[in-house]
Amino acid sequence: QLQVVESGGGLVHPGGSLRLSCAASGFSLDYYFIGWFRQAPGKEREGVSCISSTGGSKNYADSVKDRFTISRDTTKNTVYLQMNSLKPEDTGVYYCAARLQILGNCHPEDSYTYYGQGTQVTVSS
Repeated sequence: QLQVVESGGGLVHPGGSLRLSCAASGFSLDYYFIGWFRQAPGKEREGVSCISSTGGSKNYADSVKDRFTISRDTTKNTVYLQMNSLKPEDTGVYYCAARLQILGNCHPEDSYTYYGQGTQVTVSS
């Protein structure tokens, strides 16, 4: 069964860092694009970052560029989102998602097929 499971959320002060993990099971990252999304209370879901199946294409929303870094470890079949210089507006539930695609570039606002349950990130003093 194809599944993605997020972890690593928590409460952090402004300016702090967190690393989110997206563990994939039932499929190989070599054939799937992975995206990170977030949703704040009362707001629409926002695409944050994505990585292609080769790892060669990585993209970010303007709101997180130069602060967040997406990466993957194929030996662990896991994608990471390193979040630095966190701001209160980064607060929300963060989701990872997967879709079958081998070629091409990814874009943060692309749609995906499989979504995880999310992990809460709260940035507050």
